[in-house]
Amino acid sequence: MDQDRVNQIIDKYKGKAGSVIQVLLEIQRENKWLPAEVLETVSEKLGVPLSRIQQIVTFYKAFSVAPKGRHEIHVCQGTACHVRGASRLLDKVEDLTGIKPGETSPDLKFSLKTVNCLGCCALGPVMEIDGKAHGKMAPSKTAEILRKYE
Repeated sequence: MDQDRVNQIIDKYKGKAGSVIQVLLEIQRENKWLPAEVLETVSEKLGVPLSRIQQIVTFYKAFSVAPKGRHEIHVCQGTACHVRGASRLLDKVEDLTGIKPGETSPDLKFSLKTVNCLGCCALGPVMEIDGKAHGKMAPSKTAEILRKYE
């Protein structure tokens, strides 16, 4: 991420140490992850020890210190989706992307996660990509949907 942009985000919060979570969230929203050099800059500019920042980013699941794909895939594993074949859907997504839940493809195109519920149980099984829900998914429809995100 561009160092000037990191500084702009920090300056937007007037360099207040109490804004560390908001600063990190905004940086991650733009960059998809938090590189070590960005954490060091945030630490220096906000006057927050690097160890404290590392505690924050490893505690909250919203943060990632590993590169993320351009497209985030979430496959629901909740009860309603599970009984409608979510495990077969997940298997197909894994086959097509070459990654398992918690991983990012080497080309940084996709990151895959499983979730307990996406809140649209009547549409199960559900796969969400970049916040867009794809309901009543069948493994046979998966390749067609993923192609839209290439």
